[in-house]
Amino acid sequence: MNAIVGRIWTVGVGGRRPLIPLRRLSATSRVQDTIFALSSHPGKAAIAIVRVSGPAAKQVLARMVRAKTVRPRCAHVGKIVHPRSGEVLDRGVSVWFPGPRSYTGEDMLELHVHGGTAVVSSVLAALGAIAQVRMAEAGEFSRRAFDNDKLDLTALEGVADLINAETEAQRRLAVRQAHGELFEMYEGWRAALVRLRAQAEAYIDFAEEEAIEDGVYARVCADAGALASRIRAHLDDGRQGEILRNGVALSIVGPPNSGKSTLLNKLAQRQVAIVSPIAGTTRDIVETTLDIGGYPLVVRDTAGLRDAGADVIEREGIRRAVTAAREADIRICMADALPAAGPEPFWANAEWRALLDLPHTFVVLNKVDTLPPASDIRGAVEAWARARGIGNRVVPLSCASMFGWDALMRLLADDIRQSWAAGAALHMPLTKARHRQHLQQCLRHLDEFARTDEASVVLGAEELRAAGNALARITGKLGLEDVLDALFSQFCIGK
Repeated sequence: MNAIVGRIWTVGVGGRRPLIPLRRLSATSRVQDTIFALSSHPGKAAIAIVRVSGPAAKQVLARMVRAKTVRPRCAHVGKIVHPRSGEVLDRGVSVWFPGPRSYTGEDMLELHVHGGTAVVSSVLAALGAIAQVRMAEAGEFSRRAFDNDKLDLTALEGVADLINAETEAQRRLAVRQAHGELFEMYEGWRAALVRLRAQAEAYIDFAEEEAIEDGVYARVCADAGALASRIRAHLDDGRQGEILRNGVALSIVGPPNSGKSTLLNKLAQRQVAIVSPIAGTTRDIVETTLDIGGYPLVVRDTAGLRDAGADVIEREGIRRAVTAAREADIRICMADALPAAGPEPFWANAEWRALLDLPHTFVVLNKVDTLPPASDIRGAVEAWARARGIGNRVVPLSCASMFGWDALMRLLADDIRQSWAAGAALHMPLTKARHRQHLQQCLRHLDEFARTDEASVVLGAEELRAAGNALARITGKLGLEDVLDALFSQFCIGK
């Protein structure tokens, strides 16, 4: 027999009524099992943390922890023993979290033991010897937290992002989402739509009886329009949150042998790309992820751009290089401070030169160490740019001597901060394409509602209902099974 775990309720004339079941669990569901897993990083360490959650967690406490009393949410130091043989497995710390005041909302136990491989293996094997206690699946602890209303779907996504965060900017964004900033915003908007729909339904039922004051429907329309404006402003953020979460894309383009691959290797502090004096060495896109000033940067080295001497494979690499540069968030056009005599096809090619007109495009004049010793580098750079009609910011650099390196790093960090991070610091931005999709759907329904009038109020109320449902899908109130399966596959076993 199926059991309904939760329902969404809507308020309308006649009181509260169920709108749609949140999820159904089959009779074969293992949600009542007690689960355990290693929650700390696997491998040798000073301390390892083993989590247990479920109805048998108290039984595990009684059988494996030697103590007269263990106070909730207090650390207890003592022996941890095998539940059957009574053999001492380790001396460690036990922390008991009675539900619902726990991460999962269930009874939970944490065993803090020495992090040696044999110790951890013996504790896990002992837990597996207890009936109705099994190893957790990936993300199952967090899924139970969701099932027990400890976390909403946006907070769970924030937890997943926090686990995977590699830079300070990603960490800050994930912490804010995990702590409910997005949920509060989206749930506030959904609650407003529920109120507006209730007023519209009341107008449907009581308008002819003159029990509704004048101007009710006009106020509903005005409030719905104001909400649509707030959602539209939230969507119109230049994808700041998504870019910060996934990494700012930077493409390095330029003629062959200008130092593109060397720059990538210097940024990565390892040999990512092959460096050779032979033109056309890089034929495909070489990519690596970096932390620049606390911001995530996905750097792509591309094939050198040239007209003559390129074979079929290299021409395909050049096509991909131009496409990658157009699609990037930031572009670095590399050039040689002492170019070879004769024409410079990179600056003469209209398609390639058009890249300079894109925003966030900088020119790096490499190999300034090859200039005559008495050269005025600043003056030489300005003269070089004037001769080619370049108005972009030009950074002199030597990948060999590291001259200009700090200036380039500051330029990139400042551009990322001003263009993407500053707005995210003021308000919680969108972080997922899934959120954007549902918000756009919500806006479409609100736009349809705006085209209704009092004569078609029934259709208008239906549009408000659909708009609210679109928001409910973001926080996990509706239609979430596929999303949950994809999300929890990103979690480690003990989370």
